[in-house]
Amino acid sequence: MSYQLRREEVVDVAGLQAMLEESPGKAAQAILAAAGQGAVEAQLLLGQILLDGRGIEADASVARRWFGIAAQGGNAMAHNMLGRCLEHGWGGSADLSQAAIHYAQAADAGLDWGLYNLGNLFATGRGLPANQAQALMCYEKAAHMGHAKSMNLYGRYLEQGIATAPSPARAVRWYRRSAEAGDFRGMFSLGLVLVERGQVAEAAPWLEKARVEGNMNFLRAALVTLQGAGPVLMAFAARYADEIERRGA
Repeated sequence: MSYQLRREEVVDVAGLQAMLEESPGKAAQAILAAAGQGAVEAQLLLGQILLDGRGIEADASVARRWFGIAAQGGNAMAHNMLGRCLEHGWGGSADLSQAAIHYAQAADAGLDWGLYNLGNLFATGRGLPANQAQALMCYEKAAHMGHAKSMNLYGRYLEQGIATAPSPARAVRWYRRSAEAGDFRGMFSLGLVLVERGQVAEAAPWLEKARVEGNMNFLRAALVTLQGAGPVLMAFAARYADEIERRGA
């Protein structure tokens, strides 16, 4: 199949994404053609399917190049994805300083994921000097934009008083918003604070949902937290341990 992008045609990104679900190979051809003709949104999408290997053979190095091309076209998410490639060494050498630059470009354009990823670098001092106040600002902005992972981290800064006055009540509200938005770490954070308040019955469903939806790295870290958190949480710790064993089998 050939796919010709007419000058007056606007790339239907949603349509291409839907096509990926139904016919990945056909969609990949259409995306590749549109990207080659300069459609920035298609260039971003091409980078993503090359990274994931959806409808096309996975190639992180080529994905990284397409993210770079789309970023040159001013696409904020492309800057964010190029930053991720540079941060994690996908498709080439890792370069945290350059990753920070691209995350900042995405953040300056108002992208919640750019703010979140830039906040993580500020929080950990990777690629730029550690600055908890800057991290807090990034997480707060992204949280107010509805970014679920940032809501959880903003809640943590409020709970622990990192670069701000402690505010446990506000922290709980942000944990709840994160949990309700689907972030398993937010679910876990909410569950823990509810247990601390003696609201174990309300906490249990959130802790269980986090166990089911969380990835292995999260489960291992959560198990350590649960094992050191007192007798009330030991039953949950056992279920998390069983989940880790089940997935590792």
